[in-house]
Amino acid sequence: MTYSVAVSGASGYAGGEILRLLAAHPDIEIRTVTAHSNAGDPLIDHQPHLRSLQHLTLQPTTPEVLAGHDIVFLALPHGQSGQYTEALAEVPLVIDAGADHRLTSQDAWDAFYGGTFHEPWTYGVPELVTAAGKQRAALVGATRIAAPGCNASTVALSLAPGVAAGVIDPSDIVSVLAVGPSGAGKSLKTNLLAAEILGTANPYAVGGTHRHIPEIRQALVGAGAAGDVRISFTPVIVPMARGILATSTAPIAVGATDADIRGAWERAYADEPFVQLLPEGRFPRTADVLGANTALLGLAIDRAAGRVVVVAAVDNLVKGTAGAAVQSMNLALGLPETTGLTVNGVAP
Repeated sequence: MTYSVAVSGASGYAGGEILRLLAAHPDIEIRTVTAHSNAGDPLIDHQPHLRSLQHLTLQPTTPEVLAGHDIVFLALPHGQSGQYTEALAEVPLVIDAGADHRLTSQDAWDAFYGGTFHEPWTYGVPELVTAAGKQRAALVGATRIAAPGCNASTVALSLAPGVAAGVIDPSDIVSVLAVGPSGAGKSLKTNLLAAEILGTANPYAVGGTHRHIPEIRQALVGAGAAGDVRISFTPVIVPMARGILATSTAPIAVGATDADIRGAWERAYADEPFVQLLPEGRFPRTADVLGANTALLGLAIDRAAGRVVVVAAVDNLVKGTAGAAVQSMNLALGLPETTGLTVNGVAP
């Protein structure tokens, strides 16, 4: 069976990456692409790398245009997806790449986003360890999916195995992330101009203000965290177009041995094609996951500091967003989970 697809926000980075992955998917027909201010333009004018889709023209993002497809991807700025939920009620599968349907707590939404709170959808991180097993079980047959925040899923995948196994203390997590500016979207912003980011590293959302913090907490609570989940989260923009390198640390739980600790991550990801734990003493680079739906993890046990250190590398536009969305789509439709996705990056 071939599924018809509409992608909103198709002129942006997330929308473009969703299209790139879907263009190689054997079970998908990309029928409609939409945008706001760029409606009426050829898609190729805004996504010149998508040569196989040069026949498509950007249409207005309206419920009427998006309806009538088997699958709709919403790749819109935060706060804009929720308005389409009711209008797309007849669409069998809707996947939101924005934040509108990620959080289960209205208080958290009000504190970090504001505006109208919308019902939470099935969270689109299949490999995420949960108290019941893995999140993929919830995605099988799902009809409404919330793709993750790229920073949030990277940190959650880094730490959830340790939380679930009880070998780390989630009340004192510290995460520092080097991130590429594509995660902030394609709209023009002075602080993201090349002249502002080349040759420098720029921290932002310092002091517990980043919007992905409640999403991380939510994921780690779902992994079975006992007690409070507290995280100091500091992202830093660095001059690379794509990528996240997240270094997360947490105290070693009382009584946890080195074998207990490494074993928790090995068991969690032993059979996962897209989340891979590197051999002891090895740590990933963002270059190794460029263009791939792969999260690479390196783990160290710092006994002197009494902390576990996990370094994770992902391509924020693939595994962080579009790849997670397509992987979740495959599960929802009953297709092989890896269809249309690759573990291989691009080098150099």
